[in-house]
Amino acid sequence: MSVRSFVDSNVLAYAHDADAGERQRRSAECLEELWATRSGLLSTQVLQEFYVNVTQKIPTPLSRDAAREVVRDYAPWVESLLTPATIVRASEVSEIWRISFWDAMIVAAAEQSRAERLFTEDLSHGSRIAGIEIVNPFR
Repeated sequence: MSVRSFVDSNVLAYAHDADAGERQRRSAECLEELWATRSGLLSTQVLQEFYVNVTQKIPTPLSRDAAREVVRDYAPWVESLLTPATIVRASEVSEIWRISFWDAMIVAAAEQSRAERLFTEDLSHGSRIAGIEIVNPFR
């Protein structure tokens, strides 16, 4: 049985960043495995951050058309929408685990989506936050 895995925007962006070298390769492998096992999850926040980062913040930006196509491709990975309750939960996660509110939004969305694992480079690899295993795919 595959592990339901939530993907942070940095992992998704690296997979589409031609200048990211080893991070691009490792991100792409991670996403390919999640596609194959049908176990990938995202939030609308992740897709928003992805779009901005790959069209404006990487050395060789994607065209807006290409970035929109990636967003469309990954839309099925969004199983639950962010709500005011997600924001309240994120504020609790931020306070309890002492992480930034934006990282807590990712954790809250992962929790809401019933993820067991979160792929990110922004949190401590191997830790558990709100019952979710944190995995840095670049370690």
